[in-house]
Amino acid sequence: MTKARRVRAGLRGWGGVGAMATACAVALIFALLLTCTGSAVNTTTTPAAQADAKAAVDAKAAEDCTAPEKQTLSPSDADGPTIEEIKNRQGEKRKLIVGVDQNSYRWGYRNPNSGGSAQLEGFDIDLVRRIAEDILGDPDAVQFKAIPTNQRIPAIQEGRVDLVVRTMTITCSRLEEVAFSAPYFKTGQQVLAPKSSPIEGYDETLANQEICTATGSTAYAKLEEDKKKGDLPASTDISTTVPNQLDCLVRLQLGEVDAVVNDGALAASQAAQDPTVELKGDAFTTEYYGVAMKKDADDLVRRVNQILVDFRKDTENGWQASYDKWLSATLVGDSSKSEPPVPEYLRKS
Repeated sequence: MTKARRVRAGLRGWGGVGAMATACAVALIFALLLTCTGSAVNTTTTPAAQADAKAAVDAKAAEDCTAPEKQTLSPSDADGPTIEEIKNRQGEKRKLIVGVDQNSYRWGYRNPNSGGSAQLEGFDIDLVRRIAEDILGDPDAVQFKAIPTNQRIPAIQEGRVDLVVRTMTITCSRLEEVAFSAPYFKTGQQVLAPKSSPIEGYDETLANQEICTATGSTAYAKLEEDKKKGDLPASTDISTTVPNQLDCLVRLQLGEVDAVVNDGALAASQAAQDPTVELKGDAFTTEYYGVAMKKDADDLVRRVNQILVDFRKDTENGWQASYDKWLSATLVGDSSKSEPPVPEYLRKS
């Protein structure tokens, strides 16, 4: 069978902040040249020079970023401009607009048994309704927008949604593009493969195997990084990427790939959908899901963080109740392995 090859999408632009940082980096380079040579330098930059300067700034930002799950604002229940804009929507438009998944079993999926409407259900959906109830006083005041994995950040930046609640891992690179709440769930990358597969986990048994990941996912970023460092067998094929995580399960079922790498929490749900596959080996990363919003939506970030504090404390209809309802059947062991850490709010502005 001929293996499909995909060309990985190029890096997106940084917008205003990134442009300023790039300009500063370029200016610094030329200032240093002037100092060292004592002569004038042509300050007209080429695209290649700008790309090099951006890469330098990008590398420095990544180096400076530690514990991305802590880079969020302290909680507050105060209204601000972002929340006021949401509240001022009129009539049928007075809803919270949220990007979600509709095909991740027990996270955000349509239940065909819920009646003709096939309502969205799952752990993420419970959290969305909790946020809508707090801000608009009605858990049903939500306009759900199903978005693929690779459209989560563009949907926020382009203002198509107010926030994204879609099993989205908080990372340093994503913090350059969007703001995150404190973590609401802990997970890690794992390998999913047929039960009869010789694959044993994230190790040398992946040699000569084709792996599927979602475009723009932390799974693909990890595989690409490890492939470059030599921590993944050179013969492992990571070229197959798809818009949504569930598409990887379909590829696996069709025999087009040998394994899937995904968040363990999502992979466990996929294994529940298909008893012929199973998780192979332990999680090989530690990751945290957060609610994503626009970088300048400070009041909304603070409000969501306050809602998460209350959600965790609520013993009747909060985090634990939602976990027990949706995830306890697919995630082995007690919920403590999935509980997010005590939040820290290190972002000041």
